[in-house]
Amino acid sequence: MPENEESNTRSGRKPPKKSHPLLKIILLIISVAVFLTGIFAYKLYSHAGDTITGMHASIGNASQKIQQKKPFSVLLLGADTGADGRKYKGNSDTIILATVNPAKNRVKLVSIPRDTLAELVGAKPRNMQKINAAYNYGGTKMAAKSVSKLLNVPIDYYMTINMGALKTVVDDVGGIDVNIPFSFTSVWTGGQKFKKGVHHLNGTQALAYSRMRHEDPRGDYGRQLRQQQVIRAVLKKATQPKILLKYKKITRDLAKNMRTDLTFADIETLALNYRQSAGNIKSDQLQGKDAWINGSSYQIASTKELNRVSKMLRHELGLTAEKVDNAEVYQNELNPYFDGIDDQMFYISNDFTTTIAQ
Repeated sequence: MPENEESNTRSGRKPPKKSHPLLKIILLIISVAVFLTGIFAYKLYSHAGDTITGMHASIGNASQKIQQKKPFSVLLLGADTGADGRKYKGNSDTIILATVNPAKNRVKLVSIPRDTLAELVGAKPRNMQKINAAYNYGGTKMAAKSVSKLLNVPIDYYMTINMGALKTVVDDVGGIDVNIPFSFTSVWTGGQKFKKGVHHLNGTQALAYSRMRHEDPRGDYGRQLRQQQVIRAVLKKATQPKILLKYKKITRDLAKNMRTDLTFADIETLALNYRQSAGNIKSDQLQGKDAWINGSSYQIASTKELNRVSKMLRHELGLTAEKVDNAEVYQNELNPYFDGIDDQMFYISNDFTTTIAQ
């Protein structure tokens, strides 16, 4: 069983591990920018077909939503592999569920906190852990099933990115411009200083900016907001015509670090029929409450919050709302007095069939 990760509580009392969990999104969004905007158009397709084919890895979904020009969902996962010399699979510390609706010309991004309590669908014996452990435990397939069950939303496609070439790819697009909301010093990345205001960041700086959590009074939720800020910045930069001159290097870097079940035909259809959607990105977060369970810190999403996010995502996909009914809802029912008002409230599991891993 994978070992649970460190606390993501708002208190920030524990030092973070040496990882770059949120900057993984830079690679994710570069891939989304490439696939959704069609900025490389047929030039990319004619020269990069073998590269894109090399990224393809099916997990058994074989969705036809893109070819049918329907709204679809894609799970974006950022894994620990490749950071600080890591060779093992790692957890998926970046988890974003995106929906793309061509009729509304809109992309919706929902960040899921890595410490969210969730059932690892398919694990034996049945158990609940932090949702970021699903990727380590059962790969992309288990991660997709676990997120789908958590929110009662079908997942049509996935993109998994490791952290091996983050700085390189950010530099490939010439860096990004971001509006830094407050000044801070990034203690865990050598004391880099960031000043409030609009600044141009290279790969190293962008890595530190998105990695920071403990200097942010909003904790991991603040980091998620900066993650979404980086998404927009990279997407904006990637749509500039001059990026065409760098498409070969970018696709090579992506091929080394990305796997997806999108086919070459899917990517072509995205560029031709979904490109306007990339100009309208809306962001959201699954909100949770701090809790201690069996000596580890978790985020607990209330049943009301699970239903809110589920309803919104299903609406984006053209589906009717359905009540979420899963192990998380059951655990919430066992803890009617849990309100998360006090930091690190205790949350008690009392289930004979589903246990929360220690």
